[in-house]
Amino acid sequence: MAASPPHPPESRRDWILRNLRERIAHGEIPAGGRLVERDISVHYGISRGPVREAIMVLEQEGLVITHPYRGAVVTEVSQKEIEETLVPIRLVIEKAAFLSAAEAADPRLLEALDAIVGQMESAAAEPLDAKALADLDVTFHETVITAAGHMQSLRIWRTIQPRVRAYFLRDAPHHENPLGVVDQHRSLLDALRSGDPERIGGEIAEHIGIYLGG
Repeated sequence: MAASPPHPPESRRDWILRNLRERIAHGEIPAGGRLVERDISVHYGISRGPVREAIMVLEQEGLVITHPYRGAVVTEVSQKEIEETLVPIRLVIEKAAFLSAAEAADPRLLEALDAIVGQMESAAAEPLDAKALADLDVTFHETVITAAGHMQSLRIWRTIQPRVRAYFLRDAPHHENPLGVVDQHRSLLDALRSGDPERIGGEIAEHIGIYLGG
């Protein structure tokens, strides 16, 4: 295991949760890998209570699953799950969110999204910062969903967001043209600015549907 990072000013549960989530997302703890409370507690130098709580949250997020006698095991984000579950849910939530945001036409939202796209462009440039690109991708979409004000949609999004981020991180280092990801989000932003429902729906379907290609 890598050296344990220093404790930041946050709860021990949140600190260990953040670290485990990152290690899973980046493949340091691969699919099928076990999360053993005792080992994690010793490695990070904290009691087992916060570790147990963090693992419970990871299970709620779908990043691990607990099996009898095996404990918590990291799950895989499969192409089948992306195509049959994550993409359809995203399409429903994000079409509604983008249309609501377009109707509201809040210039502060457009400015925020424009700033995110600018940061994505920096992350996509050489040398590629795959983690930043994936995180900004998630932030772009969550910003629109939050601005739409659909609380139930936001709750559903936050349920699947860790899995969505996991497949963003999985794919980010392998993009043949990372700047193409930036262009896709710039097209989404342009569609949002246009306020044209048909254009917005088409851009969302094309953007999210990319992951159906495998």
